Amino acid sequence: MPNQIKSLSKGLKVYKSIVDHGKPILAKTLCKSLNIDKSTMSRLLQTLKDEGFISYLENSNEIIANSIADKTNQSTKIELLINKTNILLEDIAKSTGECAYIGIFDNYKMLYLNQIDFSKRAIKTRNNIGVHAQLHTNAIGKSILAFGNYDLEKIKLNQYTSTTITDIKKLEDDLQKVRNRGFSIDNKEYQDGMCCVAVPLFNKENILIAAVGISGSSTRLDLNKILEIGNNISDLVSKYEIVY
Repeated sequence: MPNQIKSLSKGLKVYKSIVDHGKPILAKTLCKSLNIDKSTMSRLLQTLKDEGFISYLENSNEIIANSIADKTNQSTKIELLINKTNILLEDIAKSTGECAYIGIFDNYKMLYLNQIDFSKRAIKTRNNIGVHAQLHTNAIGKSILAFGNYDLEKIKLNQYTSTTITDIKKLEDDLQKVRNRGFSIDNKEYQDGMCCVAVPLFNKENILIAAVGISGSSTRLDLNKILEIGNNISDLVSKYEIVY
């Protein structure tokens, strides 16, 4: 049997055991009941977690199974959101001449759902679709934090560049500035030489569903340009009603 099939078979057995257990379970219990070594179990559980099939109870090592129906519904919602906002991203990319993105909150990280880049530059922004980023390091994440209802204490304020915010009080102050002006800024906080601007995106019930924005070279995006683009994107977003 090929190694991939063996791994899939083990992973399904682990997931089935978690589901059948009916309550939180520890990895060591699974190792014992399924006769799987600790290292292999760790890899299987990480894969199941990454794919959204299991979760860990907050501040514990106890594992619970996520509903497959919930996972399917979430995937459907994401696909719908991408389709509903594609024209908006196209307009942002055309208007600013920069790469446009949409991102959502995902387990205290920001997940890039889509990006559009119409520029003809020799060096373009890398493809970030499906990539996670720390919420405090980028404009989309900061717009989500500023206009959502999230516990800042759960964010690991890791440093990525010399301008990354690593103090919770400074983050709170920065998020207040975001609320005051209506858009967020990433000033080379995640990647040296790159700046970003983002605007929160609400549905017709005024519920935060995502954030949209752009990123580009700091040589093109000085402070005045960033403020201009932030207001520009805000105007574009205000003209769209996202039925989601």
